[in-house]
Amino acid sequence: MAHKCEVCGKGPQVGNQVTTRGKKKYLGGVGTKITGITRRKFKPNLQRVRISTPNGTHKSIQACTQCIRSGAITKVVRKAPFKVPELAS
Repeated sequence: MAHKCEVCGKGPQVGNQVTTRGKKKYLGGVGTKITGITRRKFKPNLQRVRISTPNGTHKSIQACTQCIRSGAITKVVRKAPFKVPELAS
């Protein structure tokens, strides 16, 4: 299973991790130097959530938090375990 959001298709992106050392000039140093550049992956924040599909069934998918927060999916509504009985007056 790929590390990919099943709603929007967001997957890992590649970039660089830049390592610097030295004191900045405005702090009184001679300036920062780049001492290493290595490749790295930026992975999406995927969460396993149970959603309700349009035809009424429930299924579990992996969705990124951006899709969950934006309302692109509808979570399964769980019933309350019990109801407090009302007092008859």
